[in-house]
Amino acid sequence: MTEPDPIPLARPDVGEREEELVIDVLRSARFSLGPMGRRFEETFAEWVGADDAVAISSGTAALHLGVRALGWGKGDEVVTSPFSFVASANCLLYEDVKPVFCDVDPVTLNVDPAAVEAAIGEATAGILPVDILGYPAAIPALEALAEERGLGLLEDACEALGAADSEGRRSGSAGITAAFAFYPNKQLTTGEGGMLVPADARVAELARSERNQGRSADMEVVDHVRLGFNYRLSDIAAAVGVAQLERLDDLLAARDRVAAAYGERLAELGAPAGEADPEGLLLPCADRGEERRSWFVYAVRLPRDADRDAVLGDLAQRGIQAKAYMPSIHLMPFYRELFGYREGSLPVAEDASARLVSLPFFPQMTDDQVERVCEALDEALTGSWV
Repeated sequence: MTEPDPIPLARPDVGEREEELVIDVLRSARFSLGPMGRRFEETFAEWVGADDAVAISSGTAALHLGVRALGWGKGDEVVTSPFSFVASANCLLYEDVKPVFCDVDPVTLNVDPAAVEAAIGEATAGILPVDILGYPAAIPALEALAEERGLGLLEDACEALGAADSEGRRSGSAGITAAFAFYPNKQLTTGEGGMLVPADARVAELARSERNQGRSADMEVVDHVRLGFNYRLSDIAAAVGVAQLERLDDLLAARDRVAAAYGERLAELGAPAGEADPEGLLLPCADRGEERRSWFVYAVRLPRDADRDAVLGDLAQRGIQAKAYMPSIHLMPFYRELFGYREGSLPVAEDASARLVSLPFFPQMTDDQVERVCEALDEALTGSWV
């Protein structure tokens, strides 16, 4: 009997339109800072509902320029989430800013606004919330807190293109500076790449200069007016982004379909976070009110007594790629050594990090593939796999 095809963790959905626009750029010989890049920025801003957008080489670079635009620097502290991809903390260290981690909400896994408020000190200059796993952070509450305390606010929306907050606003449309990322497993991909949605025209002008080695905005002469970086996004990558934007609604709908298939099948084994025994299998939380998740990955928290490594091993033997996702930043060796964090300091984030498993998830995933994954997970958890 032949083995079924392996199921990858993620797979980008690209086609003829992406090829067509890439070929257009190749034939134009305008590979960087050309019309395709500007077209990508304009169509992205329009889709999000923002006044402007600045294409950047990665989501990490977009976060870095956001930190600089807010003026955060040496001696400042910024309150942020420990339960995130490491870039949301590293971008602070690039400017000698100290990340102050606070614990997360046990349902959404985003920073708890009450924990953020408790972490604010004399040196606090801002707040950097992360829309983790595609679920929107409590942006309206954090906006109010930032305004009350006179703090800057930078939204890491790198996993949440298409999400909406409790006021129904799409991530990136709230009028605060926000960063997006376009790695191949994201809702929209350019291969590598990112976007900074600026809070105002000043931030936009600064980002366009700093992404291009600090060159003056008018580009008439090679005059570098400030410290800058090589954070440009090529027009070749932008062409892929433009094609993806043309069918982004369909790509997001396909992700919704796959997530719904997972939720229906896994309801036999557990329930969404906030609606189930916290000791058991926890599915991603349901949308609340106007809040709407944009499906980036499909990640479940295994029962607290499960052996995650054994489960991952069982899935791998059946050709199913899954991943422990994601570790808490404050317990990574570099951050432990730098700031002295130890286990138990942020228990909700640490519990999620110890239990979370990201299952295969991509727009082209079939119902049969979802069933294979869920059956394998069921058997791995019950010990019935042979």
